[in-house]
Amino acid sequence: MSLALAVCAATLFGCGTYLLLQRTLTRVILGIALLGHGTVLLLQVAGGRAGAPPLMSPDTPGSAVVDPLPHALALTAIVITFGVTAFLLALAYRSWSLTQDDEVRDDLEDRLVARRIDAEIERSQAAAERERSDGRPEGDGS
Repeated sequence: MSLALAVCAATLFGCGTYLLLQRTLTRVILGIALLGHGTVLLLQVAGGRAGAPPLMSPDTPGSAVVDPLPHALALTAIVITFGVTAFLLALAYRSWSLTQDDEVRDDLEDRLVARRIDAEIERSQAAAERERSDGRPEGDGS
């Protein structure tokens, strides 16, 4: 049963990552929510078997004790995921009300920077090619 829960957590992480890489805000929010649920499930699997006592009584053997820390971390992860999801839903609603669109567009400044980097790479490759064909450095003046 523990292996099935671990596979389920891995599936949630995989689907969440796939949705997080999409270009629409609703899919990004669903991806973050799935990552949060995968985290909670993984923490529950790491917490040990269900039904075992979290604290030892005098007659409980040491192997039957469950560590309470993963369960506390799971509750914290639930609260954090809820808060982040609510915040992202508010941002998505604001974006929808301003643009009437759900798709995340590229930033124009990012495109300009990418073009400058591509042009610089092409210039450096051309200079290296000229240097190789001439057999001497480009700026030695002879």
